[in-house]
Amino acid sequence: MSSLPRYQQLAQHYAQAMRTGTLQPGDRLPSLRELMRLHGVSLSTALQVCRTLEGDGFAEARERSGYFVRQPRRLAMVPMDEPAADRPPDPAQFVGIHQTVSDFVTRRRWGEVHLDLSSARASPELYPAEALRAAMVRSLRQRPQLLTQASPSRSRTPFREAVARRALRAGMHLAPEDVLPTNGCIEALNLALRAVAQPGDTVAVESPTFYGLLQALESLGMRALEIPTSPQTGLSLEALELALRTYQGIKAVVVVPHLQNPLGSVMPDAHKQRLVQLCRAHGTALIEDDTYSELLDADAVPRAVQSFDSDGGVIHCASMHKVLAPGLRLGWIHAGRWHARVEMLKFAQTRMNEELSQWAVGEYMATSAYDRHLRRLRETLRLQRERTADAIAAHFPAGTRINLPPGGLQLWVELPPGAQAQALFDAALEEHILVAPGTLFSNSARCDGFVRINCGLPWSPALAAGLKRLGELAHAVAAPQARRAA
Repeated sequence: MSSLPRYQQLAQHYAQAMRTGTLQPGDRLPSLRELMRLHGVSLSTALQVCRTLEGDGFAEARERSGYFVRQPRRLAMVPMDEPAADRPPDPAQFVGIHQTVSDFVTRRRWGEVHLDLSSARASPELYPAEALRAAMVRSLRQRPQLLTQASPSRSRTPFREAVARRALRAGMHLAPEDVLPTNGCIEALNLALRAVAQPGDTVAVESPTFYGLLQALESLGMRALEIPTSPQTGLSLEALELALRTYQGIKAVVVVPHLQNPLGSVMPDAHKQRLVQLCRAHGTALIEDDTYSELLDADAVPRAVQSFDSDGGVIHCASMHKVLAPGLRLGWIHAGRWHARVEMLKFAQTRMNEELSQWAVGEYMATSAYDRHLRRLRETLRLQRERTADAIAAHFPAGTRINLPPGGLQLWVELPPGAQAQALFDAALEEHILVAPGTLFSNSARCDGFVRINCGLPWSPALAAGLKRLGELAHAVAAPQARRAA
């Protein structure tokens, strides 16, 4: 049974009817009396239903006529452009991004932030803290030596078993021993990169891409070659093929196939299969970051890129950081033909992960409570994304564009032509609002007019006011460019 108030349940019911087309723009919604009769609710509840739909942009009130279905403003916005894929990437993109990221991290750490829209995680209350606490207590009560005994290198923990079992749904066939726990996905990616490449080597990445990956490459002395990426279907295979033909010795390709960070794109299965074939043909390792697939709106589990691999050429990295427990930093890697090398690199770098979290999380993942948590989290995030997108459409300047993904934690927002994301970042931070400017996500200048906005915070008056103020600041940033264009 839903824990939401009755008026929110009914508002979601009618909003879903609008999304599926059962109710069309211009259709009249049931009157307040009809809502009371149909659903057995009070006048106050019926009124809250209509006002919620109106506030979310799904309905409009017409004087003396009632409430009518309207098209949310975000659906009327112009979609983002597809990337150009007919010319080789610019080698100038090899320059580092470390200073840009360091400046952002420092200002985020020391600035006074009242509203953080820069991260890519959900609010703590959206994770099952009490259930995880109870699982930790049970694990420690049953195995007190977990705190005092060093972790065996090949222990068969419930976490490894749960990951191997759930991987079947994504088309992978893993033994628990194939699953190597890591300190989050970022350690898994570092291990994968060190296994397949050396300092000075070139690695192809999506553009835009997660700034942590660019940082990792730079810290390893490797060069990032940015490949144009579609906001809908992910990495451009045409552009990648051109790059593989143009530049000799690209050692690896790193992709986020599901809810790519920051775009939110989802790679179709046919593209995944072709990507595996393309990398195999060129002798290039393929590294899959699958951090976000559990946050897709659909219950059906998408096929992993590694499920199309037949010769161990794909390394699969993932994490529980976004979906279950940000505080634990528990990730994992299945390294294909590089498994033994990655095990040794892990031993040399950080030794084995502690086991307490693996026992607690693994036992929780093996229960139906985990899937119930995921369904609640996905539904909550969907509503929060839609309300955030509606607020952006309502308050940001004309010409703003957003990519509304089918799941996940963030929106990628394109400001009007000429408006600079760094200027918006600076102005927002002055008012204690933090966003992630597009300059973090690319070594090139192609993302200077974009910002990433987190949707993991539960909707509240403070959040609504913060987004409205951010829109006003975006207007101020865009105004000089608009005057020059005029």
